[in-house]
Amino acid sequence: MTATMPTFFLPHGGGPCFFMDWAQMGGPADAWDKTAAFLRGLIDTLPERPTGIVVISGHWEEDAFAVSTAAAPEMIFDYYGFPPHTYELAFPAPGAPALAQQIVDLLTAEGLPARTDPSRGFDHGVFIPFLLITPAADIPVVPLSLKRDLAPEEHLRAGKALRTLRDEGVLIVGSGMSYHNMRGFFTPAATQPSATFDAWLTSAVESDPQDRWTALLHWAKAPAGRESHPREEHLLPLMVAAGAAGDDAGSRPFTDNVMMADISAFRFG
Repeated sequence: MTATMPTFFLPHGGGPCFFMDWAQMGGPADAWDKTAAFLRGLIDTLPERPTGIVVISGHWEEDAFAVSTAAAPEMIFDYYGFPPHTYELAFPAPGAPALAQQIVDLLTAEGLPARTDPSRGFDHGVFIPFLLITPAADIPVVPLSLKRDLAPEEHLRAGKALRTLRDEGVLIVGSGMSYHNMRGFFTPAATQPSATFDAWLTSAVESDPQDRWTALLHWAKAPAGRESHPREEHLLPLMVAAGAAGDDAGSRPFTDNVMMADISAFRFG
């Protein structure tokens, strides 16, 4: 029998941060070492190897939920100003067109707008963390977009619609950042708001599933919520992961302070 997979919300770092000397970007060279170690060990925490992986990236938005049906997704180097070698990274994981169509069917059955995208590749919210998580690139990966209106309820419902995939061995991962205020990073302005919001977010994730849903639905009213996310595209992948959790408990398996901001990962199940 196939084991039921947990779901995750993961910090994908800053650009290609795990594959370069971060001191070049103004931070200590070891700034991302703890996050990298956490990501490298993630597969070993699963009950078995996933049959497929669905990744909701904070770097892909469409008018409707879009799912890549590309059989061999190409690389999308959507970061700027980094060393030349970081534009030569390769993550040749296969796609899974049948799984992608299944996702569209589940979303539309939930009453959510969804469509396939035959050409979408792997943006850095996908390939940067997964080069550490599955460096052999031997598990099919399906990118799933955010919906451009960034409505929390629709993203929670999208996760709920995909809940049954977990019973088929599919790993559902939201890839973003728990703190994402670009003007705050590297400054003391990030320190207190990120810590305040991280404490609230952890409490929300770890609460009873019904209370968790309500709290995440109203995240913008949380202490330091808008200070931590002036625009919420890097937080909304968490909503999909939480929606797919069903009644499973949430926890925070990783946290660190990077670029003067607290960042965390969350797991459900």
